[in-house]
Amino acid sequence: MRIGAGYLCLVTCALCLGYSCAFAQEYPAKAVRIISPFPAGGSVDLVARLVAAKVTEFLGQQVVVENRSGASGNIGTEIAARAAPDGYTLLVNTTPLVSNAFLYKKLPYDPINDFAPVMLISSSQSILAVHPSLPVRTVKELLALARAKPGQLNYGSAGPATNPHISGELFNYLGKVNIVVVHYKGGGPALIAAMSGEVGIVFANFAETSGHVRAGKLRALGVTSAKRAATLPDVPTIAEAGLPGYEFTTWHGILAPKGTPRAIVALLNDRLKKSLAAPDQAKRFQDHGLDVIASTPEEFAAFLAAEYNRWGKVIKERGMRAE
Repeated sequence: MRIGAGYLCLVTCALCLGYSCAFAQEYPAKAVRIISPFPAGGSVDLVARLVAAKVTEFLGQQVVVENRSGASGNIGTEIAARAAPDGYTLLVNTTPLVSNAFLYKKLPYDPINDFAPVMLISSSQSILAVHPSLPVRTVKELLALARAKPGQLNYGSAGPATNPHISGELFNYLGKVNIVVVHYKGGGPALIAAMSGEVGIVFANFAETSGHVRAGKLRALGVTSAKRAATLPDVPTIAEAGLPGYEFTTWHGILAPKGTPRAIVALLNDRLKKSLAAPDQAKRFQDHGLDVIASTPEEFAAFLAAEYNRWGKVIKERGMRAE
């Protein structure tokens, strides 16, 4: 008896679906690791640890964070991309996941096709701040000074291809100015450099910078998000303060290696959503200036595609390179 190709295809699909469902029912049977491709102390590491500590309660297995930093996140990201697609290795990442594709000549992974998006976890705004000695008090005044002194002003970054670097170049791109980047080994050193006057300008994480603004160590000119911060209501957004169209938020997302069963991705998304909705977890995120998003996998996939196109355009036009 001859068996049609269509029948064989249906049988194969049914077997694969059955395997995926059975696998999901057994999952997780051991500890799950989240790879953080950036150093401890930054916002990506912070989100990873907040997530791991709480989602452990909902998964029923220990979730641990493993820092594998280097090369603007490329080292840890490649490790995650090459891991077994079984749900036991996850990745937390941010803008460099997509922007590095345009900053490096060649990447050892494809940011769109080598991962299964699980959830867009959260976002946070940054502050455009200047040292008090810099003779500007508004975004418009900073733009005017930068145009009068092209290439003479500088801003501190957490390193090539990091969020502060990209947010600074977006400012240059939209403002048609040339403020020179000075790279440091992390956001902390860049912030210290701005407070000491070593650099005049910094685009820094809101939670880490707002206290220094209140203490008068830095002067805030604007927040990078689309709306003002509730805790600094007198500081305008950069867009409303003189640079229309400017918006940059640091996002944080969880991904799994390509090929991870859909049932596993769905289960992870469900448990993450429940953990983020817990009152104590919601407060932790709020206290750190993090806005919870808790997207679906499909929403996160669409977001990544949009980010890929957005930053590709900016990076190409600015001629940015990380090597």
